[in-house]
Amino acid sequence: MIKQVAAAFIATSLAATASAATITGAGATFPYPVYSQWADGYQDETGNGLNYQAIGSGGGIQQITAGTVTFGASDAPMTPEELKKNNLVQWPQIMGGVVPVVHVEGVDNGALRLDGETLADIYQGKITTWNDDAISQLNPDLTLPDTKITPVYRAEGSGTNFLFTHYLAQVSDSFKNEIGEGKSVAWPAGVGAKANGGVANQVSGINGAIGYVESAYAEQNDLNVAQLKNQAGKFVAANSDSFQAAAANADWKDAEGMYLVLTNQPGDKSWPIVGASFILMHTEVDDAKAAGDALAFFDWSFKNGGDMATDLNYIPMPDSVVSMVKQNVWSQIKDDSGKVIWQP
Repeated sequence: MIKQVAAAFIATSLAATASAATITGAGATFPYPVYSQWADGYQDETGNGLNYQAIGSGGGIQQITAGTVTFGASDAPMTPEELKKNNLVQWPQIMGGVVPVVHVEGVDNGALRLDGETLADIYQGKITTWNDDAISQLNPDLTLPDTKITPVYRAEGSGTNFLFTHYLAQVSDSFKNEIGEGKSVAWPAGVGAKANGGVANQVSGINGAIGYVESAYAEQNDLNVAQLKNQAGKFVAANSDSFQAAAANADWKDAEGMYLVLTNQPGDKSWPIVGASFILMHTEVDDAKAAGDALAFFDWSFKNGGDMATDLNYIPMPDSVVSMVKQNVWSQIKDDSGKVIWQP
């Protein structure tokens, strides 16, 4: 299914060469499935196309900083200081969940239970087989095999890495001290893969594998998603309800530079690894038309993309946040004469 989504997006990009406008962007693979759906719908309605390179959040930040694309996309938000230094603004365009996916023969989909500390120990190489006592104690009703665990991780700098490691560093002091958090970390064990799709493919092909991907990639590849114990001590399944429960705690109003990470949120129903995917643009743009075309696309997506997002298990931004973005963030994007590019 990922290949089908990718093919559709490539077709959109190629068709855009003959359209009225081609919007250029690069970055996170986390929102790639929903951006591809939005791109198709937007081109059908307006004739304008989107050429988006899903290269990872680190690459997106590099490209927008260098000015080689109209917008960058990152699941790891830039700090207010980083934004100011690079003359950038950011806003959350969509929210979603990062989920642990496993391939353990004999274990039914959704049956496996994990907690943050055990997940951290697996990725530190401290737990190496699926019938380890730590996993067995969380799953008294399952018969777990003596199969080697193969952790699969993102090989390039990515926002999915950032969200996953940020969560593990919150729930495990040893992970925080030995590995830390960030778009790129030095993983001590396992197999690297490029992008969410690469991790999904590796997990699909290796018995005993575990990985972490944005929820849409798990659903589209029919992967086995483990339950996670949340901050309230409840085991929850990954779905739109548990993602929305975590997102409900987001305090965007008091987030300077809209910097906010939503991992390990309180609430009985909250999924522990939820984050926003951010758009980055320059405050002073060289190409006012290109910037306006990009903002028109994101405005259309806010207005028309909610159902597409929900169908893929993403969380649309609340109307109050959308209003905040348009009034407080987009008003900072200006041409070289100081004129605001987009008026809501």
